[in-house]
Amino acid sequence: MERLLVEDVPRVLFSSTSTNTNNTFRFIGPTMADVFEEETEQTVSLNEYLDEVEDQELEADLVLGGDEGKECTYVKGYMKRQAIFSCLTCTPEGNAGVCTACSLSCHDGHEIIELWTKRKFKCDCGNSKFGESFCKLLPSKDIENSENSYNHNFKGKYCTCGRPYPDPDVEEQVEMIQCCICEDWFHEEHLGLESTNEIQIPRDEEGEPLYEDLICHICSPICSFLNLYPQTIWASHKQQDSATNSKEKGVETAPSASGPSTNLENGTSESHDVNPAVSDEKGMLIGEKSDTCFLGVDLLTTGLTSEKSQPMFLSKNWREALCGCAKCSGFYAKKGISFLLDKEDSIAEYERMAKQKRDEKMQQQEGAELSFLSNLGHVEKMEILSGIADMKDEIRSFLQSFDTSKPITSDDIHQVFDNLKKRRRMD
Repeated sequence: MERLLVEDVPRVLFSSTSTNTNNTFRFIGPTMADVFEEETEQTVSLNEYLDEVEDQELEADLVLGGDEGKECTYVKGYMKRQAIFSCLTCTPEGNAGVCTACSLSCHDGHEIIELWTKRKFKCDCGNSKFGESFCKLLPSKDIENSENSYNHNFKGKYCTCGRPYPDPDVEEQVEMIQCCICEDWFHEEHLGLESTNEIQIPRDEEGEPLYEDLICHICSPICSFLNLYPQTIWASHKQQDSATNSKEKGVETAPSASGPSTNLENGTSESHDVNPAVSDEKGMLIGEKSDTCFLGVDLLTTGLTSEKSQPMFLSKNWREALCGCAKCSGFYAKKGISFLLDKEDSIAEYERMAKQKRDEKMQQQEGAELSFLSNLGHVEKMEILSGIADMKDEIRSFLQSFDTSKPITSDDIHQVFDNLKKRRRMD
């Protein structure tokens, strides 16, 4: 995997589709550079290029949670969620993770694996796992972060197949989906769907995901209690609506189903009906944090069994439907999934906060620029505007004369600015 550099805004291997219709996360494919290499007659306008750069910057900000990579996050403790990297040069066993700042300052030039985000993680850089190497930003750290958890992603392996990404043995990289419980990434064909037609990945007619979160088939037994909730938490009910609409138009679609049925240990099936008084106008349950359980089932004392392990596809804001009473909260703690009740744990919230930070930063920059310009005299303003016009002309001239079959190099960019300097001297 390529190293993610904040200041250079290169390709980001993980992408969120939350800006479209959902908050499902997956690996993304070719970037602008890849397209340039593939198409011999590729042309791009300056505006298109700047838009692409802005999109890449936004994507990087969403992945990094607004972290500019200037300070080690170790002092913040076990953060609810942050971008984490694994350095195989320093820890080839894949048993450590470092924050964005340390990946840039302490591991520059190393073999870095981008892990996207991890929950409840504390930066390991410079602790006992790194031998005699110390963190350049915060040399004094605990020997080990005992509450950190590590999976095979830290070794550059994903899914039940344990393949790397990008996979060198395949020509076209296949989309991978992340489980919101174990945080591993899975190929669609390895989600346990191949042996049944009852559960399908909920997608709209254009193939875009309709779900917000996935719970993989490995983690679904832990979350079998979710089947006690109404159909509204399952993304597949949206797919059923789409299927109905498609049939009305004469288009046949594959059947779908909600979560797997759940049985109590006494052999009886639990109804999915819940007191409608706790539903909002859209039918979504609101999880009131009280001692009154609107499920009507003591999860701590009632054994729940699932007929089979299969993935769960959950709709937008499904966490808000979870009962937060004392007994249910105790059950979540026992199962190690209390984070489901934490709004800031969700990727949707993580991205929302990152976008908010980005917007605030851009507003501050715009304010500083306006303040700077307002304090300049007429002559200084005209010189700046003239310089901007010269830069546009030089870039336009470069793009018009450039051989599009060749990649743009750093030498080309330096030449553009050298030409600008010569023009200014001639003026």
